[in-house]
Amino acid sequence: MQAPVLVMNTNSGERQVGRQAQMSNIAAAKTVADIIRSCLGPKAMLKMLLDPMGGIVLTNDGHAILREIEVSHPAAKSMIELSRTQDEEVGDGTTTVIILAGEILAHALPQLERNIHPVVIISAFKRALKDALEIIDEISKPIDINDDEAMGQLISSSIGTKFVSRWMDQMCSLALTAVRTVTWEAGNGKTEVDIKRYARIEKVPGGQIEDSQVLDGVMVNKDITHPKMRRRIENPRIVLLDCPLEYKKGESQTNIEITKEEDWNRILQIEEEQVKAMCEAIIAVKPDLVITEKGVSDLAQHFFVKANITALRRVRKTDNNRIARATGATIVNRVDDLQEADVGTRCGLFEIEKIGDEYFTFLTKCQDPKACTVLLRGPSKDVLNEIERNLHDAMGVARNVMFHPRLSPGGGATEMAVSVRLNELARSIEGVQQWPYKAVADALEVIPRTLVQNAGKSPPCVS
Repeated sequence: MQAPVLVMNTNSGERQVGRQAQMSNIAAAKTVADIIRSCLGPKAMLKMLLDPMGGIVLTNDGHAILREIEVSHPAAKSMIELSRTQDEEVGDGTTTVIILAGEILAHALPQLERNIHPVVIISAFKRALKDALEIIDEISKPIDINDDEAMGQLISSSIGTKFVSRWMDQMCSLALTAVRTVTWEAGNGKTEVDIKRYARIEKVPGGQIEDSQVLDGVMVNKDITHPKMRRRIENPRIVLLDCPLEYKKGESQTNIEITKEEDWNRILQIEEEQVKAMCEAIIAVKPDLVITEKGVSDLAQHFFVKANITALRRVRKTDNNRIARATGATIVNRVDDLQEADVGTRCGLFEIEKIGDEYFTFLTKCQDPKACTVLLRGPSKDVLNEIERNLHDAMGVARNVMFHPRLSPGGGATEMAVSVRLNELARSIEGVQQWPYKAVADALEVIPRTLVQNAGKSPPCVS
């Protein structure tokens, strides 16, 4: 007989198969869920973490905690990936989704011990999911997204469990204003709300949390390139560039053989002529402010100062995109292609302010800006980082309501209602599918039970 061919290295460590692997996966998922179980609800505890760089993370945000944890088990990695996906797609509910996933897997273990096939269990879970979504649709009610009071109450339910709950009204106002600012009708009846790209949160330590505001424009951490340039311009004409205002060097290593002294002077002259030509092309459209993602040479600064033009250099691409959207300017890749239509004129005020030890550029009073900056003030970086996480969740909730304007009860009421209805529906299911279907109904009780536990009460209150 031919010897079996080994496609896996059996000596590479411990291998788990069959029931042992299933139990190991469920145990890993439950462990991850138990880590952040105390972070759910209005009585949630803050966790203090030490990151690899020695910094402190003080938070009760599920995703922020799991992001700092290093795990090796594949099932635990999948749970952390689930948290990341929830944070990116929804913005909030990361703790809930992990606790729920861990509990459903825990309730799947008795079904496996009954020797119910995993395919049957998964089929029952999918059926329960379909019925649960229908039940949630029934118990939810529509909400008017143009009603400030209703939207404020909705967002406050998201941040009522978080660190910033003391400044609830202000944070609700910041989140709602930022989301409405970046909301854009993309045509064909579609609405685009890209808070990740166009609503940037800038944290500046110092001042009071009450000083935080949403700017009707963009703020960047940059100063002017030359001290004689203007630091305040009303109704500026803005040019945005994605090219350096410097002498263009060769793509690869370039060797030049010089035989006469005049040749060296000619090389320097060509460099100056090239920079001057670029500056003249920009000056021709009469801008007040030039912003580029690359460098600005000393010679270019000289020409700009003579023409009374202010310049900012090495602005991040993401910031440049926000400025373009807020001011109506078009980012130009070659100075030769610059036209009058590329100049941004929707900005009402350009101003540079010193906050603490740093200079910040403000482009504000923009007409209908579809991009904004949320300026956060606070006593320390750790506090500001937590406020940013909380505000990110609030903005995520406000964005989601723009797409699906329906409201379901909170405080574990929705999960309890779905659990009761699924238990009733389980009686009508025949065969072995009834057991895993009922397991989903029982697992949903973990949310109200955890809320009660975190409030210091006895869990049997909800059993």
